[in-house]
Amino acid sequence: MNPRDRTLVTLVAALVVLLAVGALLPPWQFLATVALAKGCAVLGLMLLLRTGLVSFGQGLYFCLGAYSAGGLGQFLGVTDALVLLAAGCLVAAVVAVVLGFLLANYRNIFFAMLSLALSMILYGLLVKSQALGSTDGFNVAPPTLAGWALSGHDGRFFLYALACVVAFAGALTLDRYFKTPLGRLAAAIRDNELRVEYMGASVRQAIHVKYVIACALAGLGGALTGLTVGHIDPEMAYWTTSGEFVFVAILAGTGSVAAPFLGSVLFEIVRSVAYQHSPNTWQLALGTAMLLVIMFLPRGLWSIFATRGKVA
Repeated sequence: MNPRDRTLVTLVAALVVLLAVGALLPPWQFLATVALAKGCAVLGLMLLLRTGLVSFGQGLYFCLGAYSAGGLGQFLGVTDALVLLAAGCLVAAVVAVVLGFLLANYRNIFFAMLSLALSMILYGLLVKSQALGSTDGFNVAPPTLAGWALSGHDGRFFLYALACVVAFAGALTLDRYFKTPLGRLAAAIRDNELRVEYMGASVRQAIHVKYVIACALAGLGGALTGLTVGHIDPEMAYWTTSGEFVFVAILAGTGSVAAPFLGSVLFEIVRSVAYQHSPNTWQLALGTAMLLVIMFLPRGLWSIFATRGKVA
């Protein structure tokens, strides 16, 4: 089986398992939906990591996606979940196109810190915006899908199923992108930019495109998180949110497009269980998990499943 077919089978199997588990374990639907939504943002970050870039500012686009989806429902009365998700993704992509002209010029710590600074600028603006609820944010109107209200037991499952489908579509799309000539440039740019330029490709343009894709996925994840939680606030743009995405990306590894979702689900489970049993020291459990992964699985959790020398 070639790598493309293997990845497709893996993603289809994961989709079926997630839908079955969600139907059998309703109490975990909310937690899994949030995990899959944040996994979309980590998926975009994985694209940047494969290119040799670390962004501490993905919370900017995660927050933009959430506020775009929530604002449409709050101020314009739009409640269709697909429209809201598309709006969050589109707004994040448009902003990334503009800011990408600046960020594509930087590398290493400069890229990371500049992306962080931009995210904190949005946080500062939202905190001072009374129309958007200031520090408290605002509640998101209950979403609908084809006229069906995504509330109550059945509604929550449909929202969970929607998150599974969105995660599947995002992972499959990015996998197909990695197989294109532009997608294959990621590793080459990470290893030697100069050689890529000698080949006739524009490193700056390639990074710009990858940045937009990563930010669009973050916006999609933010919109889905806002619809799931039912509330959005400026904390979604705070540096801790971006740091969480980096944490999960390192925890999961970059070996497969399925890795970000595996890492995100495990992260949410560990955090939820740790907080439930030790609300004052739950960060210690997360830190311990990170240390264990770094010590025994330096390539991330997905290295357990990866075949030597092959990347899904």
